[in-house]
Amino acid sequence: MRSNLPKTARQRNDALQPGDQNNMSQSPLSSRRGFLRTAIVLVPASTLAACDNKQPTATATQSANQSSSQSPAAEATPYKPKFFDAKEWAFIEAAVDRLIPSDAEGPGALEAGVPEFIDRQMDTPYAHGALWYMQGPFAQGAPELGYQLKLVPRDLYRLGIAAINAYCTKTYARNFDALDAPIRDTVLSALEKGKLELTDVPATTFFGQLLQNTREGYFCDPIHGGNRDMAAWKMIGFPGARADFMDFVNQNGAAYPYGPVSIEGKRT
Repeated sequence: MRSNLPKTARQRNDALQPGDQNNMSQSPLSSRRGFLRTAIVLVPASTLAACDNKQPTATATQSANQSSSQSPAAEATPYKPKFFDAKEWAFIEAAVDRLIPSDAEGPGALEAGVPEFIDRQMDTPYAHGALWYMQGPFAQGAPELGYQLKLVPRDLYRLGIAAINAYCTKTYARNFDALDAPIRDTVLSALEKGKLELTDVPATTFFGQLLQNTREGYFCDPIHGGNRDMAAWKMIGFPGARADFMDFVNQNGAAYPYGPVSIEGKRT
């Protein structure tokens, strides 16, 4: 049965709609770790094992092989962003650090490699909007029509970060990453609630994009740069890419007795 939505709205609505599933008013920043217990159901299942819904390319396969053969010294080398510039990279690190900070339950987004995940995603077809319908018109429609902006994820980040840093400089005389943690929380909360007027990018749309990608990076397979050492999987008892765990599927409430396995076959 075909939808009655206009073609421009219907096809663009099939694209990822950052934040639509994530009403953060139900999990405010004051309890930012609380959403991790339920966030796993908000991350597409394919993201846990792979971030693109298609077969790996030769480049991706080669990258995976190189990653699995890296020496400990190479793995310890700080990641250098390919898409984000220095100011944008500083923003990403400072923002995800407040969305999922470290605590007694496990590492935060920084330790889990979420910034690397987001940067690497910016070079995928997803970030370029290659699989989206991106022709006009781009009129604001009813909420049920979904995402209607002409901005792809790369544009959302580039324009959004610049606008937020401009706001922070005007308001606090510093870029976002130079602010104290409580003030960063205040800015993020204002973005979440749509209380900031940003140029070119709706505040709630940017926040939804950042939050969704942060969650994905925290729970993805480590091959994509995030979930370093499978720490997030261990925290929630997710088996990872094991070939068979059917014996434990119907044991509701029972802890999974084995550690997770990554796509590359690494174990913890």
